[in-house]
Amino acid sequence: MTEPAGPSRISSRDNPLLKDLRKLAQDPGAYRKLGRVWLEGDHLCRAALSRGVRPAIAVFAASFWPSAPAEWHLGATKTVVVDDDLLRGASGLESPAPMGFVLDLPPPAALQPDAPSVVLDRLQDAGNAGSILRSAAAFGFAQVIALKGTAALWAPKVLRAGMGAHFGLRLIEGVAPEALDALTVPLVATSSHHGEWLHKARLPHPCAWLMGHEGQGVSPALEARAALHIRIAQPGGEESLNVAAAAAICLHASSALQAG
Repeated sequence: MTEPAGPSRISSRDNPLLKDLRKLAQDPGAYRKLGRVWLEGDHLCRAALSRGVRPAIAVFAASFWPSAPAEWHLGATKTVVVDDDLLRGASGLESPAPMGFVLDLPPPAALQPDAPSVVLDRLQDAGNAGSILRSAAAFGFAQVIALKGTAALWAPKVLRAGMGAHFGLRLIEGVAPEALDALTVPLVATSSHHGEWLHKARLPHPCAWLMGHEGQGVSPALEARAALHIRIAQPGGEESLNVAAAAAICLHASSALQAG
């Protein structure tokens, strides 16, 4: 077996890779332009490795490189060691991590008509989007469809909120509502004000849950496509739930039916 080549050293702020890392860390849509994704920190990198993802480039701070576990770089196509100050300057974290992976952006996935799915309708908050991806992965909804106007799914904040869920999901983004016509599973819309109570409803499985904009909810056009409308009982009297919290409750209810 051929031994992997030793690491390359980066000591210039103007290095093209560092310029790309700064863009990927700071611009939510940069991954679309560059065709790359920047994972910062060991948790996301471990999650990617556990799903069989091979990084294009493993990046390490110079001070951390001597103690870096071998499995973090042996699978990488290329390994680079960066001066500590330069790597911190390319970080999007308050406490910069001493390592990260550059991944090639996965090719666009084809919509799977019969898959249990979550549809994101114009969600704006990256934390909400990432949290819903995490719930989808946890509760067996392997396909997430992001309609146009939704936060970029591979943006840094979505990646961090997803905590590795991205690597176990079929992600489809930037599609028009008409793309949902290809689904053969029923659409279930969430609402704060009308529909059947979740704890009393007979939920279809598999299905596609519609999760709407933080302020406006699911659009009227999508609501009209839904086979079922659901609301969550809130005996505490709050007007509505955060969309990520509502998604977790609804997806858990669906997964409980499947488990039963």
